Amino acid sequence: MQAEKTNLDGVFLLKPQVFTDDRGFFLESYNGRALAEAGIEHCFVQDNHSGSQKSVLRGLHYQIHQAQGKLVRVVVGEVFDVAVDLRRDSTTFGKWVGQTLSAQNRHMLWIPQGFAHGFAVLSDWAEVLYKTTDYYAAEWERTIRWNDPDLDIDWPISGPPQLSPKDSRGVSFCDAEIFLKGSL
Repeated sequence: MQAEKTNLDGVFLLKPQVFTDDRGFFLESYNGRALAEAGIEHCFVQDNHSGSQKSVLRGLHYQIHQAQGKLVRVVVGEVFDVAVDLRRDSTTFGKWVGQTLSAQNRHMLWIPQGFAHGFAVLSDWAEVLYKTTDYYAAEWERTIRWNDPDLDIDWPISGPPQLSPKDSRGVSFCDAEIFLKGSL
């Protein structure tokens, strides 16, 4: 597995080795040893699978306690996947990185604890799978507004996205409750 650094410390674009022939393909979507060699040594405790239609935007989500690292991949369709650095002591605090993940390119994004995460669906339908390093805790989940001008995320979408009621109520980055002491 090839691990490419992004412009945010700790976030990696992962490119698995894909073996193809006339029958189809094979890849390792998770290999603990290969990830450890890239400096990603985490125990995953939960797998999530979401399906969404074109123009759906989910996020930007994070948990202020029980912060989750996420290993994200797309198995159907295509999304633009975004991570926002919420680590106050980071030189890239408030910066974002976005990657196109698709069933075709089979790339994955590793997003460590301390980041908000979201994605916009670019294809007619997309299914996203992601592993997390801690359990979902609704009471600790927070949402930052997807179109916050301070973040200025360049979402490759035309027109307004479809949002959940929760995501429609996202707060601005400057008003976001970041992390509780000791949660990272």
